Amino acid sequence: MGNADPLSASRMSRGSRRRSRELALQALYQWLLTGDDADALCRQTAEKKEYARADTAYLESIVRGVVLCAGELTEALQPFLDRPVDQLSPIERVLLLMGAYELIHAHEVPYRVVINEAVELAKTYGGTDGHRYVNGVLDKLASQVRAGETKR
Repeated sequence: MGNADPLSASRMSRGSRRRSRELALQALYQWLLTGDDADALCRQTAEKKEYARADTAYLESIVRGVVLCAGELTEALQPFLDRPVDQLSPIERVLLLMGAYELIHAHEVPYRVVINEAVELAKTYGGTDGHRYVNGVLDKLASQVRAGETKR
């Protein structure tokens, strides 16, 4: 009975990371609309009931990282976009920034996981074909910034 089930721990971890990304999406959507700083966004997110079930350190690293590196991330994404970043829907824009942040700065997360998570969030929160756009852009970015990992 004392042994923890590693598979359950893995599922819990995946679930808490997904929740972290969902909360980060909400916080960063607010950031796009209001311009609130990362500290305020993290404080407000910590007040949500879902916060307790999230990987809070990962959530905060995404929020702070995207806010801090938004220019760099936008620059990395721009060659793969079919329009200026400010013409994207806010959800697509935030998901692309989050995905770019993870691809560039969170090398411990496999690129396929980063893309899959962004696509799943786009299916839930984005427009009709937004998930396809997010998938295509992040796949091209991954091929550039994670070339060694993406080679099959």
